[in-house]
Amino acid sequence: MAQGFDPAAATAAYLATLSPEAHAKATAYTQGGHWVLLWGALVSVLVSWIVIQTGVLVRVRGGVEAKKPRPWLAVLLVLLVDFILEGLISIPWDAYARWWRERGYGLTSQPFAGWLTEHFMQMAIGIVSSLIVFSLLYWLIRRAPRTWWLWAGVATTAVTIIFFIAGIFLIEPLFNTYKPAPPGPVRDEVVAMAKQVGVPSDKILIYNGSKQSNRYTANAGGLFGYGRVAMSDVMFKKDADLAEVRGVVGHEMGHYVRKHVLLGALFQGAVAIVGLFLVSRLFPWAAGLLGAKGVTSIADPAGFPVISIIVTVLTLLATPITNSFSRWGEADADHFSVVHFNEPDGLAKALVKTIEYRADSPSKFEEFIFYDHPSVGARVRAMMDWKAEHPKPEAGASPAPSPETEAPH
Repeated sequence: MAQGFDPAAATAAYLATLSPEAHAKATAYTQGGHWVLLWGALVSVLVSWIVIQTGVLVRVRGGVEAKKPRPWLAVLLVLLVDFILEGLISIPWDAYARWWRERGYGLTSQPFAGWLTEHFMQMAIGIVSSLIVFSLLYWLIRRAPRTWWLWAGVATTAVTIIFFIAGIFLIEPLFNTYKPAPPGPVRDEVVAMAKQVGVPSDKILIYNGSKQSNRYTANAGGLFGYGRVAMSDVMFKKDADLAEVRGVVGHEMGHYVRKHVLLGALFQGAVAIVGLFLVSRLFPWAAGLLGAKGVTSIADPAGFPVISIIVTVLTLLATPITNSFSRWGEADADHFSVVHFNEPDGLAKALVKTIEYRADSPSKFEEFIFYDHPSVGARVRAMMDWKAEHPKPEAGASPAPSPETEAPH
């Protein structure tokens, strides 16, 4: 351990770079977000229940199959009606949770019209993709009524990977403009880092992330040798240096090299198997409880809102499990960054900038239940512990601040 260096004191010093008012605001935003999660689940249940009570999906299904069974068409039309209705009913809540609240805390400057336009775009994309996925799900239910949940859970892994790739190359460019990072020391450093750890180095990009959010963020995405490093332009507007670039981009590269997307897809598949098994067992009871009149069985697409309600409740209950897995991945990416690029101070400085939307020192219980990233305080302390155990041979001055940099996603 480095002589005279106190990791606890260094951690406290980093956290103290923000004013007490800034910490209080971050805590209010973060803890309010816990209630948003709970209320969001309640709103989702309520919206699905409203659709059930209208009976409109039963009538649509009955109209399609009035003369002969046409299961594929019935599923498509019933789900289309459901997705549109639920999407429209949910707009007031979505506007509050995803725009009004973010704007109130200074985390977005996007006008409401811009947000609403993108919201409808996301709805349209979500409807198309969901129609494909759930049409296949209902086909599985019809073909394998006793084991559909197992096959659907296994397929979830593949679907997760497909959606991840589609998001990078097809969906994200619809909402943001990606362009090559300009030549300079930051780009040169990121290219060198990518080559060092085997990340594709031909696509170092900047995107206009400030269009949607004022958050300090970046990502390194891709699979199977295809990928890119993308940095929000928010980084270019905040005071950062090359050490931060190395620390943060190293973190994002850690996700790529450590194959967190693949591991996450496998995890999602395992969770889906358990969840869909419970759905198959709970559906008859839930349909009766919710008053889903006219729904014949779980294979009836008119019962989809019942499935949605069960999945919403199970997802909420599984939050501590899914968040624990996510926290492991983030901590692993931090460790990758500091091992390969040895910039504990750079990563610590960038992490402190994320406190504005993620309170730094939650209770252990709060972190376990609600945090999908380790707390900033814990992450900075891990960096300071590393610094104490792995002092650099020569302590040189940090490079001059650069206009380009980013923070862990």
